Amino acid sequence: MDPFNLKGTVSVSPAAVRRLRRGHLWIYSSDVTRDGAAGPGPFVNVRDPADHALGFALHSPQSQIRLRFFSGPEQPPTADLLRERLRTALARRNGLADRRGACRLVFGEADLLPSIVIDRFADYLVLQTLSSGADALKAQLVEMLSELVQPAGIVERNDVKARLLEGLQQVRGALSGAPPDQVEIVEGGLTFLVDVTGGQKTGFFLDQAQNRLAAARYAAGRALDGFTNTGAFALHLSARCESVLAIDTSVESLQQARRNAERNSVANVEFREGNVFDILRELERSGERFDTICLDPPAFAKNRKALAGALAGYKEINLRAMKLLRPEGVLVTSSCSYHLSEADFFDVIASAGADAHRQVQVVEKRSQGPDHPILAGMPETHYLKCFILRVL
Repeated sequence: MDPFNLKGTVSVSPAAVRRLRRGHLWIYSSDVTRDGAAGPGPFVNVRDPADHALGFALHSPQSQIRLRFFSGPEQPPTADLLRERLRTALARRNGLADRRGACRLVFGEADLLPSIVIDRFADYLVLQTLSSGADALKAQLVEMLSELVQPAGIVERNDVKARLLEGLQQVRGALSGAPPDQVEIVEGGLTFLVDVTGGQKTGFFLDQAQNRLAAARYAAGRALDGFTNTGAFALHLSARCESVLAIDTSVESLQQARRNAERNSVANVEFREGNVFDILRELERSGERFDTICLDPPAFAKNRKALAGALAGYKEINLRAMKLLRPEGVLVTSSCSYHLSEADFFDVIASAGADAHRQVQVVEKRSQGPDHPILAGMPETHYLKCFILRVL
């Protein structure tokens, strides 16, 4: 089967046309007026209410996101166009990480490769195809990546819940080569072991890489790292701090974090299993104080309905952290919830400061790293908010 053969025509509403003209690449099922797609191919021709050609899109028949726009009417989808999109995305990352490091090579819609994510960890690639249309291109992606990057191996990490909404199975495993259980990468002079087949997401949170280096520049004294995962923030803080208390609920993540600490001969980090909310309260009751605190929780708002509860959660952890900080202490706080805007996150921080009876300075306002670019027409590509604060 040639995946670049069109499988039909889909007509969309005026609202969908307006969204496309603003630069948004998604068309929802509610804006599809006629779905004439048939056959196994991933691409369809998209037309407006007057039957004018809009372009070509990846088609997901079972998803609420029915179409993911791929190219305009003058650029029909071809293997050459896909290869050029990959080549361009790779060129954008030149200089962001050397061969021993890690980097997101393709960030889906932001690189005009909708629902395709590719991460590089040293000599290995991790691929995610998160829609049924992208999944149909998997063989071509592996072939092209092998040609363009020449990795030692490619791992599929399609074990995410989003694929269930596409009618796809959750799968993971090697697509080429024989990736080891642990891949070693270098970030900011530290080495980290990455479980590319079993770790969270694709094995390592690459979007915070630059923020970890920035946090270390302000770190001092006694530090706390909440939601430490595999210890990346904690180990960067450790070089500037007397001690670091690193907390996470995952036994497996903490085991990896301890291995990372040993690999870097770091002895001033204590890894503790537990709920961050509970431990922050216990530390406050016992009169503990810190000079530096980092909070990098998972997304509290997975969808818009969860936003109210997420706001309460973000306020609670930031309030507790501010109460634990000594005067002039540094708080590095993040949210990866797309549904929580930067403005609302800042309001939460300000409200937490008021309730903690502390004045809060914004030292740096940061976002996801340059390997996770933000597409202006798609606010969904701007999800990570990070503030470096001084709590007076």
